[in-house]
This record gives sequence, structure tokens and C-alpha cells, in this order.
Amino acid sequence: MAGLWVGEAALVTAGRRGRRWLQPLLRSAALWTLKHVPHYSRQHLVVSRSLCSVGYDSNEKTFDKILVANRGEIACRVIKTCKKMGIKTVAIHSDVDASSVHVKMADEAVCVGPAPTSKSYLNMDAIMEAIKKTGAQAVHPGYGFLSENKEFAKCLAAADVIFIGPDTHAIQAMGDKIESKLLAKNAKVNTIPGFDGVVKDADEAVRIAREIGYPVMIKASAGGGGKGMRIAWDDEETRDGFRFSSKEAASSFGDDRLLIEKFIDNPRHIEVQVLGDKHGNALWLNERECSIQRRNQKVVEEAPSLFLDSETRRAMGEQAVALAKAVNYSSAGTVEFLVDSKKNFYFLEMNTRLQVEHPVTECITGLDLVQEMIRVAKGYPLRHKQADIPINGWAVECRVYAEDPYKSFGLPSIGRLSQYQEPLHLPGVRVDSGIQPGSDISIYYDPMISKLITYGSDRREALKRMEDALDNYVIRGVTHNIALLREVIINSRFVKGDINTKFLSDVYPDGFKGHQLTENERNQLLAIASSLFVASQLRAHHFQEDENSRVPIVKPQVANWELSVKLHDEVYTVVASISGPTFSVEVDESKLNVTGAWNLASPLLSVNVDGTQRMIQCLSREAGGNMSIQFLGTVVAEGQEICVIEAMKMQNSMTAGKTGKVKSVHCKAGDTVGEGDLLVELE
Repeated sequence: MAGLWVGEAALVTAGRRGRRWLQPLLRSAALWTLKHVPHYSRQHLVVSRSLCSVGYDSNEKTFDKILVANRGEIACRVIKTCKKMGIKTVAIHSDVDASSVHVKMADEAVCVGPAPTSKSYLNMDAIMEAIKKTGAQAVHPGYGFLSENKEFAKCLAAADVIFIGPDTHAIQAMGDKIESKLLAKNAKVNTIPGFDGVVKDADEAVRIAREIGYPVMIKASAGGGGKGMRIAWDDEETRDGFRFSSKEAASSFGDDRLLIEKFIDNPRHIEVQVLGDKHGNALWLNERECSIQRRNQKVVEEAPSLFLDSETRRAMGEQAVALAKAVNYSSAGTVEFLVDSKKNFYFLEMNTRLQVEHPVTECITGLDLVQEMIRVAKGYPLRHKQADIPINGWAVECRVYAEDPYKSFGLPSIGRLSQYQEPLHLPGVRVDSGIQPGSDISIYYDPMISKLITYGSDRREALKRMEDALDNYVIRGVTHNIALLREVIINSRFVKGDINTKFLSDVYPDGFKGHQLTENERNQLLAIASSLFVASQLRAHHFQEDENSRVPIVKPQVANWELSVKLHDEVYTVVASISGPTFSVEVDESKLNVTGAWNLASPLLSVNVDGTQRMIQCLSREAGGNMSIQFLGTVVAEGQEICVIEAMKMQNSMTAGKTGKVKSVHCKAGDTVGEGDLLVELE
């Protein structure tokens, strides 16, 4: 895990014979719990500033009160727009979410059950009772949970409550991947070759896969979000894929039906945002590039796509609108395509809801998609024509997760945010979140911390702003994936636009290892760490009253400090001197000048190293001078499955690393297990 960004920490200790030892360690920032928690205004806790230029007509009557049937950042996002439109809001929550930000933002809040989603956010009876109790006239479902559940939409209609989304016919037609593919064909939308029916069992899955030709994609008919999807390259993988996908589909969607289609190798994942009304109008709001994925779930998105030309963009947009009109679609929705290297595109699926990554579309079009959904639900026609939809600038979104990126590009992490500070002081930054310092990331819900969005006049500016925003994002108390996000957006292939859905596995075939230091970056790290150490010692001297203290300090009259710095098992001799706010540091026969304000109480420290501005984070400091800093982010055989863990509704297969017998099993089906727990012993 050698690297410069998250995971690169420096430990300074007092060595023997009067020398100081500075040892950079590779640690996750989440291992350190800081006691200082800054004060946040309520506005900074929520969706934050908008980068969209949207008008809100206070005279346009829509609804008096809307219930938001969701949680976290998307609930906050919907509530924010409702407030701008003068609409009162009702939040629902589980018992463990009683103090969540979305609950505090709303005008009213109703508990709908205990923590498990099946008993709270998927509990239709409890939600319908909350609607009745509060007198809400409409429901916005956000994404996930009940957002694409036709039975929920029917219950609302029966109660004369407006569902802010498409009608049940569109949800049914597009929510079923088999029916949606047939409809797409009839609407003359390009589709992927495959079996247009439900696969009954593993044997039939193998037969169909052989007919189509490997590789194939096995996926849940009612699925989405990467759940219930497996790629199979042979018969054995098809059987395993059928088993895992059907279980995942049943767990996530209550529907274990599967379909099989040809897998397009090395494709791009590009989707088109559509918007329709109840008057037969429909628009395409340009595309989003969503090819950076892990386990079929998106990690980084941007709009527009660097890959598309205007002709391909128009063709994809027109086919997306044709499909929307085929089902009389009336709301915001997304038509997803796979695009090959020759810009051939194929219909993948249609999501009949607001997408996680909708902010990048809002940034380049100036539209508020939640506002448009509310207007359409009320019966208003669209205010825009296709010719009115622009592409202004460039937007990038990074999904910030409480995940360990060094494990399969991100396995969920749980914990409490001991310190949290969003980079809202930077230009062109938007953060959609629903957390605050002290918030818990629990096992019950998706581990997303926030969606970090940057906007610029062009792609280069948007990416630079994203790099700066990631450097300035303070997250303590949980492991997070900022290290991975930062590496992706500065990767030369990504910058050139040479990407596909296998980008992560191609670039990091042995897994993500963190940033690899260049010689110049190594010297910068050594110089910064040395300067920070001396600055902290000088600061400690001002508070030192007993010269016989056991805490070693550096006397202020010393002109030069000779330090031994250990980095990646190598020891470097560093000599530092100070003049005002600037340190002159000699390292590896080079002299670097490091200038900074050296506010050691701040979690963020901006330093300048010979003209290069760097943002570092001080993760922890101990009384003895030690500190850590963050810089730049049953008989079994090998490969056989020994147990399966369900984490965040994703089936994760564990395999044996060597041949042996199972000595003992320390868990049983249904147990909740944590990181580092002993599950199976081999002998």
C-alpha cells in the first residue's frame, strides 16, 4: 500500500543520541480519531450549494406537502428543492435514523420502523400510515427502496396520493428487463443479442449461454444498481452465477427471475437522461459517462462524455426518447447503453427514477431535475424544447463511500464520523450529503458518505477542481475511498478518456495499492513531514515550563535540525532550518523550501514546496511529538468457496488460499460479521 495519498502517514519519534526519527507510515486516515469537532451551520450539513442556475416560480402552485420516502443524501436533496419551491416536507426514518440530517431538515418526521430496511424504508404499510397521518399530498421516492416498486405506486394511487415518478405501466414495463428489451426492439432501439425470456434453472442457463456464446451476462430481471449481476465465461461460472444472482435478486428485489444476454467485452457505460410529461412531450438532457465501476456499480461519473461525437449523441438521445414515448413516460428517467469501441451502442436498461449521478446533468444543463419531476407530477407541461437543452461546461461526480479501497476496490466499512468537513470553500464544488460529524455509517444501509461534484468551463478545469476538492475533504472515523477516487481522476488513461467498464481491473490488476510516489513527491513528503515536525516542536516549546520534562523538545536557538527519516524501509538524513514561516530542507542532495501557516490545530494544512501547492491533513498528534499526516488522499482446494458473506446485500464469495481441511467454522448462516472477524480455520 505504498503511496502518497490516503494511507500515507508520517510518524515522528524521538530517537537516541539526540537525533529525531521521522517515520512515514502507511495508514488509513480512518484509523485516527480526532477529538476536535468543528462547528457546522445547518446549511453546511446538507446538500450544500447548487451549481445550477434554476428559477423557482413562487406563483406556480404544485403541492402543499410532500413526503420523502427515503433517507440520507437523496432525501436531503429532495427536501432542498421542496423548500425552494415553498413546499413543506415530511421525512420518514427508522429508529436508528431518528437524529439523521434529513429528519432535521424536514418540517415533520415519522418513524416507520426499526433499522432493517424491510421493516422501515420498505415497509409500505407504515409509510402509507405516515402519509395519512401527516396529510402529505404527494410522495417522492428518491432512488432505491420503493422508487421503482409498482405496488407502492398503486397503493398511493388508491389513496389519491400523487407518486412523483412515472405511472405504474412505465414502472412495470421498464422495471422488467425482459419486457423492456422487447419494448426497446419494437421502438427500434438497438439491443444486445440474448434470450428474451426467464431462465428457469442452472441447466437451462448453461444451455442458453452455449447458444448465445460466451461470455454472457446473467442478471436479475427486476434488478438494478449492479445487484444480481454476474459475468460467466464458461459452464461452471454460469451455474455459480445463476445461484448467486438468483439469491441476490431475491434478497434485494424480492424477485429471483433472471435473464441472460451476450456480454459486450470492454464496453463503455453511457446513459442518457430523459424527461417526459403527461402531455406527450419528452426530451433527452444529454449523456453521462459512467464507465468507471467496481462490481457493476458506478464510482466516477461525468457529463458530457469525452467519447461521443454530436452525431452519436443525437442518435442515442433520440432512441432514448423513442423508448420513453413508447411507454408514455412522464417523469425523469435514465436510459442506459453499452457503447463499444466503434461507437455502436446497445440498450441496457431504463431506470424509472432519479439517478444517483443526476447532479452532473444539472450542472451542464442548468435544470433542477427534482423540480421538473414535481412539476410533471402536478400535471404541468415541460417548459423547454429540445433545442433549449445546452451543454454548458463539464461536471464530474465522485461517489465517496465508507469503503476500504484496498480490498476489492471497496468493501464496506462501518463506524462513526468523528470529524467531517466538506470542501465547500473551493470554487465549483457541490456536495450532496446527508451526514454530519457524529453520524453513524451502519451495516443496515448503503455506505455512501456523499456525492462530490465539481464543475468547470471544460473537463480539465472540472478534474483539477475535483483533485483539489478530494485533497480538502476531511473524513475521520471510518475508512473511505478518497485515495482510489483521487488516483482515478489523475490517471493518464482516465485523463485521455481511454476508459471502459474494466478500467479499475485493467489499471490495478493486483488490486489498488495506493499512490506510487515519484522521486520528487517522495522528497516533497520528506520535506513537509520534517517541517511539520519541527514546527510542532517549536510550538510545544512555548508551553514548556519544566526544562526537566520527560518530553524531549527542540530548543529554539538551534539553527539546524538533523533528522533521520524512515520511508518505505529506507532511512534518509534530512537537515531543516527555519526563517519565518519558511523551512529550508536538505534531502537527498536537494534543497526544498517549504512555506506554510503551520496552524497545527487545523485538520488541513496548505503548504508550498518550491512553488508547488500541496494540501496535507494532520491526522493525529501526540503529546510526545508523534504525529501522522496524510499526503496526496469443509476437504478444500485452492479457489474453492468455503463460505459466503452478505455485506450491503452483495453476495461476497470467500475462497481458500491453500489446500487443507476445515478445522472449525466460527459463524453460522445469518450472523453479522465485521472486518477482521475469524470465520473459518483451515488445517
